[in-house]
Amino acid sequence: MEPSDVVAEIAPTGQLRASINLGNAVLAQGTKEQPSGVTVDLARELACRLEVPVEFLCFDAARKSFEAMVDGRADICFLAVEPAREAQVAFTAPYVVIEGVYVVPADSPIRSVADVDRAGVRVGVKHGSAYDLYLTRTLESAEVVRGDEGVAVFDDLNLEVGAGIRQPVSAYASSRTDRRVLDEAFMQIRQAMGTTPDRSDKTVAWLSAFVEECRAGGFVAESLRSAGLDEELVAPVPG
Repeated sequence: MEPSDVVAEIAPTGQLRASINLGNAVLAQGTKEQPSGVTVDLARELACRLEVPVEFLCFDAARKSFEAMVDGRADICFLAVEPAREAQVAFTAPYVVIEGVYVVPADSPIRSVADVDRAGVRVGVKHGSAYDLYLTRTLESAEVVRGDEGVAVFDDLNLEVGAGIRQPVSAYASSRTDRRVLDEAFMQIRQAMGTTPDRSDKTVAWLSAFVEECRAGGFVAESLRSAGLDEELVAPVPG
C-alpha cells in the first residue's frame, strides 16, 4: 500500500490530526503550543511520510485524548492498549512499554502488590488512565478512587495506596520522606498508536508497519534519549 493511498483514509482533511496526552510525561512533554516527546516525534514522522501537515490536539489526560479519537476530532492517538478501548480504537503493536506502580505511606504495612487487593484498601488513580481501567477490571476487594492524578487523590483523601506510572511516581516519592514506592510493578502498560476501527485493514496494517519500523530502526529509542528517558522503555521484539 502506497502512502498516497493511506492519506485519503488516515488524513481525510488534508492534514494529520494527532491526539497527544500531555498527562503522561513519558510519552509527551512541553506545552499545548509546543509539545515534544516520543508521541510528537512519531506523529511528525508519520505526517512527513504521508506528505501532509500535522496538527497536534493536546490534552492533560488519556481519557480526553481517547474521546478526541472516538468523536472524530483526531485521526491518530497514542494510548495504552486496553480491552475497554479496543472496541473503539484499532491499535498498532506497542512502541513503548511502561510500568504501573503503587506508592504507599512510608509506615504502611503494605509491602507487595499482593497486599493491595484487600478489603479496606483504597487506591487512588487518574480517572480514565490505563491503570484505572486495568485496576477497575482486576481488583476484587480494594476500592478504586478516581481523581485528576493518582498521587494527588492519594494525598488529598489520605488513601492507603496511590497508583501511577513508575517515573513520575518515583519522582514524587523521592521528594518526600513519608512515601515509598513498591518495587514490583502491578502492570505493564503497552503504549501504541491507534486510529478508528472503521479504517481499512490495509491502512491499519500500514500504520503497524510504520510503528514497527520506527521501533526496530532506533527512531523510538533516539526520541526517548532526546527527552532524557531510558531507551529500555522501547517495546520488546514482538512474538
